[in-house]
Amino acid sequence: MPASSPGRRRATGRRGGGLRSLSRVAARGGGIAGGRGLDGRIRLLRFVFIVFLVVVGGKAVALASSSENLNRIALQQQTASLVLPAHRGDILDRNGRELAVGKPAQTVFATPYLLHEPKVAARALCAALRIKKKRERRALEKALAQPRSGFAYVARKVDPDLAKAALALELPGVGAYAEEERSYPLRGSAAQVLGFAGIDGNGLAGVEKEYDKQLAGVAGSEVIVRDPAGHALRTVQQTQPTSGESVRLTLDEDIQYTAEYVLEHAVHGSSATAATAIVMDPRTGEILAMANVPEVKNNDFSLNQAHDRNRAITDAFEPGSIFKLVTISGALADGTVNTHQKFTLPPTIPVEDRIIHEAEARGTVNYNVKDILVHSSNVGAVTIGMKMGQSALLRWVKAYGFGKDTGIAFPGESPGIVPAAEQWSGTTIANMPMGQGIAVTPLQITAAFAAVANHGVYEQPHLVDQVGTTVYREPPGRRVIPARIAAEVRDMLAAAVDHGTGVKAQIPGYVVAGKTGTAEKPLPDGSGYSKTDYVASFIGMVPADHPRLVVMVAVDSPRTSIFGGDIAAPAVQQIMRFALQQLEIAP
Repeated sequence: MPASSPGRRRATGRRGGGLRSLSRVAARGGGIAGGRGLDGRIRLLRFVFIVFLVVVGGKAVALASSSENLNRIALQQQTASLVLPAHRGDILDRNGRELAVGKPAQTVFATPYLLHEPKVAARALCAALRIKKKRERRALEKALAQPRSGFAYVARKVDPDLAKAALALELPGVGAYAEEERSYPLRGSAAQVLGFAGIDGNGLAGVEKEYDKQLAGVAGSEVIVRDPAGHALRTVQQTQPTSGESVRLTLDEDIQYTAEYVLEHAVHGSSATAATAIVMDPRTGEILAMANVPEVKNNDFSLNQAHDRNRAITDAFEPGSIFKLVTISGALADGTVNTHQKFTLPPTIPVEDRIIHEAEARGTVNYNVKDILVHSSNVGAVTIGMKMGQSALLRWVKAYGFGKDTGIAFPGESPGIVPAAEQWSGTTIANMPMGQGIAVTPLQITAAFAAVANHGVYEQPHLVDQVGTTVYREPPGRRVIPARIAAEVRDMLAAAVDHGTGVKAQIPGYVVAGKTGTAEKPLPDGSGYSKTDYVASFIGMVPADHPRLVVMVAVDSPRTSIFGGDIAAPAVQQIMRFALQQLEIAP
């Protein structure tokens, strides 16, 4: 028993131990299953985490690769580049008085996508800026109601005080920048000469266009940082603009104004449609006045395009009897005729299928060359022209500069019309000597008279005297006719004013020389000449022996009289009288 008891206990112990072992095994087996599940979850978490890292890393790589693009977008949202307009140079008269200037203005703009209530904003801006026209108000509402738009003009070049009132509304994205508004202090005087600059500051006509590059200057720029509402915070980069150069003209403001005033009365008093005047210094070719009526009121070229042209330079017309100066001076210079040579002139002269007659009926007369010019004889001029012949006549027409630009440097200059020799008809030799069948500009015919006034030397006509610090020098004059012939012609023209067709141009204390013109206007269809529409003209020079002034006036389609001696000569006399006083030219 004693020996067997321990064995039993061991056996019992083994059994008991076995049961406990089984429990441990069972417990151990459950731990294995649970461990395996926990490992799976950990592995899953690890996988998810790795995927997350891959996604985030990939996104980071993608962001890094597009950093330049993102930086650009961010920069666009935070910064803005603005143009700093250059001051446009002034246009001055010969004495430095302002004819065209730039005055400070503000342009108001908006960022439509920042405006939550565009219609309300548009109404508020219209009230602040005093925009009253329905068309403009609707256009602004439409511009601001574009949710994707980043820029829209609210008002261009407004008074700075109005712009300040608009900014005081503190609307998101509404701002303003400085510009210049072109102003013309004379309110329309010399408008067709000056021309105008457009809304963007570019010269579009006249001197403004011809000298746009010099006047415009070079714009600057700046980059600003702005807040989310579009308000400027600071400037990070700036390039200052370079101002344009001033242009000083040869015009005299007072003579210009007087010429326009006289023309207005001439047109109104004769019920004419238009008129042109030129005042020139024959010694230098300087244009002291160049007037066109009707005027461009307040320099507003949008009102009536028919009046926008500088007709003194751009329009050609048949000059009529004032052209006889070319015929007679050329014949004298060639020796074809002499001053005292006499001609028996019937009342009319037949040429081909045309009958040439005088402006007023007369009998047969014996006129010398001087008489022909003094009494403006058509028959006499044609007789001399036919004596000269085609070749000589054309040579003198070209010598005086007809048929080509004068070189005055003005946009749209017309060269006129001179028929070439092969284009002449049988009656051209009769028409041209008395100023028909040829078209000239007022400037061309004035320059021709100025050559006679300047002792036979043609000076380049010009309007501009100085640009910036550069004083313009015109080319040296060229001789057209001998000084002796020029003096003889001036003597004839003085007689025409003393007791011929130009007596209404006389000025007490001064000897005035000049020539009248009465030209039929061609019909628009080219079938002949009008019997009702004429151009009445007169060109005078004073003092006759050493002229300081040449003044031309042409009146289009006058109704009270068709004659240059009645309509244009008095206007020339009035302009001359003022200019003589203004320039202090002694009798």
